[in-house]
Amino acid sequence: MTSAPVFRDVPDDRGTVVRIGPVRRVVSLVPSLTEALAATAPGLLVGATDWCTHPADLPVARIGGTKNPDVARITALRPDLVVANEEENRAVDLAALRAAGTAVWVTEVRTLDQALASLDRLLTVACALPRPAWLDEAERAWQAPPRPAGPPRPAVVPIWRRPWMVLGRDTFAGDLLRRLGVHQLYADHAERYPAVPLAELRSCGAQLVVLPDEPYRFAADDGPEAFPGLPAALVSGRHLTWYGPSLAAAPEVLAAALAAAAPAAD
Repeated sequence: MTSAPVFRDVPDDRGTVVRIGPVRRVVSLVPSLTEALAATAPGLLVGATDWCTHPADLPVARIGGTKNPDVARITALRPDLVVANEEENRAVDLAALRAAGTAVWVTEVRTLDQALASLDRLLTVACALPRPAWLDEAERAWQAPPRPAGPPRPAVVPIWRRPWMVLGRDTFAGDLLRRLGVHQLYADHAERYPAVPLAELRSCGAQLVVLPDEPYRFAADDGPEAFPGLPAALVSGRHLTWYGPSLAAAPEVLAAALAAAAPAAD
């Protein structure tokens, strides 16, 4: 006789209690979490968004975007758990999944420490997996990240143009840059991702502009020209904004890009 599955009631990062049984099928609505699960227990994943690009050859069903997932397609995959993020995914979609009887685990990540703790809880508590070695490597990598000598360099960090938007307060990417010696000029803004006129960005006293390649794909010929005379660091958006296995290499990758664009002042 087959025994009944054991269910646990566990609060996610937002404090919402999630009833979780044995986790054998997972749908991820967050690229960072898709990569984290694929690196830890790839057999768990049965669905991911169109934006989940790492690993590139992940053989799972695609269920739409982070902001417009196909709820019916997700439920048809019969996941034991759907993993989401309070910033990347819409509350209305998560509510629809819960209404369909699907367990949804929501992460909240606004600092590096929060990211590391959130990943540990998702993997070891929600999914009942052993703690992966890559998570230990990521923690070690950020214990003493490389940073330039001298005071932090004042910088603006656009994430979009038309309209121009920048990193503001309480962002994961902003916390990483702070640890790498960047003084983000809009870190105390009332909004997390404020829209700021380009004229203000040019006159705010920045000595550096940091241009990631996501969510807007800034490039050598698309972004730096808007800030004439200002050193521009073109950085990997995955290493700046993703929380997962990429965190292990992120300090070296980001520090190299920042140093190449903005060497220590004379």
